[in-house]
Amino acid sequence: MLRERELLFSVTKKDLVIQTFQSGGKGGQHQNKTSSGVRIIHLPSGARGGSRNERSQRRNKHLAFRRLAATREFRLWQSRVVWEVCNGKSIDQCVEEGLAPENIKVEIKVNGKWVVLGTELRIQ
Repeated sequence: MLRERELLFSVTKKDLVIQTFQSGGKGGQHQNKTSSGVRIIHLPSGARGGSRNERSQRRNKHLAFRRLAATREFRLWQSRVVWEVCNGKSIDQCVEEGLAPENIKVEIKVNGKWVVLGTELRIQ
């Protein structure tokens, strides 16, 4: 029986508080006039990440999120969510179950159409 792909967990904007602020530092007048510093808080885990290294707010958001994802609090939250979703199994065990032969469907493209291997294959 083939199951649909299951998303273990997701982090959306609703889970985050994104704060911007004037950061000062390198970049001089540009940073002193713009809110390029970023702090991101993940509400479910309490994890925080921040950056004010770059002149660009967009780049600082990227760095802040990467730092948040690397925190101990976020990793513990992630492990707890995976444990709950996998019914007490590790990610490796969930992957092994998902890769069982009965869960794998192989398709090839024939004459512009995708055909599942194992079904009758007519090549014209």
